Amino acid sequence: MPAWSQPNVRAILDKYCTGCHNASGRAGGLALDSASEIGGLHWERVLRRLRARSMPPAGTPRPAEAAYQSAVASIEAKLDADFAAKPNPGRTGTFRRLNRTEYHNAIRDLLALDVDINALLPSDDASYGFDNVTVGDLSPALLERYLNAARRISRIAIGIPGKAPGGETVLVPPDLTQEQHFDGMPLGTRGGLAVPYTFPVDGEYEFSVRLARDRNEHVEGLRGKHEVLLLLDGEPLQTFPVAAPPIGKDHQHVDAHLKLKVHVKAGPHTVAATFPRKAFPVIETERQPYEAHFNFYRHPRIQPAVYSVTVNGPFTVTGAGASPSRKRVLVCTPTGAADEETCAKKIVAALARHAYRRPVTAKDLAAPLRFFREGRAGGGFETGVEMALRSVLVSPDFLFRVEQDQGPGVYRVSALELASRLSFFLWSSIPDDELLRSAETGALHQPAMLQKQVRRMLADSRAKSLVTNFAGQWLYLRNLQQTLPDMRLFTDFDDNLRQAFRTETELFFESILREDRSVLDLLRSNYTYVNERLAKHYGIPNVYGSRFRRVDLPADSNRGGLLRQGSILTVTSYATRTSPVIRGKWILDNLLGVPPPAAPPNVPALKERVIGNNLTMRERLAEHRKNPACSGCHNLMDPVGFAMENYDAVGRYRTAEESGQAIDNSGGLPDGSKFRGVEGLENALLKYSDLFAGTFAEKMMTYGIGRGMEHFDGPAVRKVVASAKAQNYKFSSFIMGIVGSTPFQMRRGQ
Repeated sequence: MPAWSQPNVRAILDKYCTGCHNASGRAGGLALDSASEIGGLHWERVLRRLRARSMPPAGTPRPAEAAYQSAVASIEAKLDADFAAKPNPGRTGTFRRLNRTEYHNAIRDLLALDVDINALLPSDDASYGFDNVTVGDLSPALLERYLNAARRISRIAIGIPGKAPGGETVLVPPDLTQEQHFDGMPLGTRGGLAVPYTFPVDGEYEFSVRLARDRNEHVEGLRGKHEVLLLLDGEPLQTFPVAAPPIGKDHQHVDAHLKLKVHVKAGPHTVAATFPRKAFPVIETERQPYEAHFNFYRHPRIQPAVYSVTVNGPFTVTGAGASPSRKRVLVCTPTGAADEETCAKKIVAALARHAYRRPVTAKDLAAPLRFFREGRAGGGFETGVEMALRSVLVSPDFLFRVEQDQGPGVYRVSALELASRLSFFLWSSIPDDELLRSAETGALHQPAMLQKQVRRMLADSRAKSLVTNFAGQWLYLRNLQQTLPDMRLFTDFDDNLRQAFRTETELFFESILREDRSVLDLLRSNYTYVNERLAKHYGIPNVYGSRFRRVDLPADSNRGGLLRQGSILTVTSYATRTSPVIRGKWILDNLLGVPPPAAPPNVPALKERVIGNNLTMRERLAEHRKNPACSGCHNLMDPVGFAMENYDAVGRYRTAEESGQAIDNSGGLPDGSKFRGVEGLENALLKYSDLFAGTFAEKMMTYGIGRGMEHFDGPAVRKVVASAKAQNYKFSSFIMGIVGSTPFQMRRGQ
């Protein structure tokens, strides 16, 4: 019996829904009075709203809870039975280009080489919340960037210097405060900058340091005498004295002598510049009431700070060295000209197998070997290998993940394609040798082997990409870098705090992953991660030093889960104030999966100056909702965001607004439930744990498969959630459920 014909469903539709959703009104583009118009797409929309109890709208007559549950169960059973009878795994693109993050990780794992890809390739556009979805194109301009990247990477990997000394300058974020010790720097120092850099060959390189200046080009905080310490891999190279010039003299040459040429062996090293810490006779918390000292609106820095560190060279080359990348690439060494071709073929075959993520044929090797011969003729064996490597790195077989159609209909992807899907899902990178071997033998399709590989890969350090890449996009952590709170209003905000926000959330998410905890712990937790800077911002006592550590929180703490963390609170605010609208929309979309409708065109912005700053945020938005075009969506979003108003735009806890008026933190969900504060909001969200779990599964499946979720994916998502629920929503249960799902294991042909 069709879902719409079942008495319990039909009764709800006729009594509560068709008054608005009918053939004449078509509210939301949906007519529920005509069974012929209700397809799977519409039923999934109906189901989503019924599960969230967001329809009928709060304040209108609504079914009893038992009626909701009965209707939801009936609709789910019908849709899931239809899917089981005729599975539809959807269709990913035949060609999917490696995005910038995947390219970086692939180079790292293929060549044992960590290169700053951000300087070589542009960022990728996001779709459905992630930047690995719309990646089918390769414009001529982007192709040129990949060609240049391959040229630079291959030369560094083999250890071939350029025709002239090169260089790289790394700038310090302008709002980074450098008054305290930085994690990773030697004890007894303050501030500075550490620059990871891969030196292509053994040779002489020059390091130079430039100090931060104010608007008048004076070195900030330069009073009296100071010292700059230059280090390589944590070991001191030289200490430079720095002193203020006579009054009236410019500061142009104050840091001109902060240069040093040294011999460095090829491979990855870390160049750092920092300052020996001075002891102050005055208690620092009294002398320095603020943690930030970069703020032009308050005062300049009180001590000198590093502006940039530059690495130039090599000026003299003493050898190719023994870098990890050379060892990875040069798996053999020819004994003479006679066996160079054989050795080159072995090198290229090993590289191509991992780069192309499959066994290679003689045809695959033909082009790289042709480039090898050309390079060998012009510059020797290693030049030929570099040219062959460059050919591999610009091959479509490397740049694109290819899933060729096996004809019309639904089919299971090959074991090699499954291996690539798995590695790019969990590692954002290429399969390793063990995963490739299991795919080449076909064993990866066996459930036991697949589960074994997933657990092995989750335990690998490369699985941290689920934190930095998946969570970084799902939770908007990437947006933090572009978040610039108004320094006149938030005088103690700086890049140190911005970095601490992101680190806290990443470590928190990673703990859920590594400890295989329930994903519901993301919503409520009795612990978090802080260093001294963040602990002071949060008001957590007895935390000292730059190192992040896990702290257990008391029952009455206002910190813990995602909704209490500065990263989320800051990226969902404006530069000058909080935004219940943005926060509410973020929760509805990213946590509950019931986003409000898109705003209609030409809706006016909130006119704060006209309304007046003497009003509370709740009163300002009430004025905004008087516009009928605004009220529908804002009635859904605003009550959710109001519950978080105890946290200001940079995540500090407060009980009153800037105007001094007490905060009203009463809120509600679209189901009509009412609560107070973030704790009440967390309780309300946990009441819909299946809804949150379903949204989490959808987001992760979108990221893992590389396409947006469609209505026909609903049954597969529900199956993942049901399996995870039986395992207390453990993180690994979602991974296992997605990897074993029809959309992940199968594909629909053209």
